[in-house]
Amino acid sequence: MNKTELIEHIAKHADISKAAATRALEATLSAVKTTLKKGGEVSLVGFGTFAVTKRAGRTGRNPRTGEAIKIKSAKVPKFRPGKGLKDALN
Repeated sequence: MNKTELIEHIAKHADISKAAATRALEATLSAVKTTLKKGGEVSLVGFGTFAVTKRAGRTGRNPRTGEAIKIKSAKVPKFRPGKGLKDALN
């Protein structure tokens, strides 16, 4: 499912226009991004939790030359599924 299909699904099931569904989805994604940028977590009970973790710097290899390269540390988003989501899949 891509973003357009998700918007259509939201519009159909919430009985709202596609424009309203688009605004709702964009607002939700914006809130998640803003919270994660500030170092917070977004917990949706029954669905899961979005959080930021740090990935340590490390040494990697250039696949073309085999040369060792330094990979910087980075903040990466993580998602931990909740019990409700796990139960729905199993």
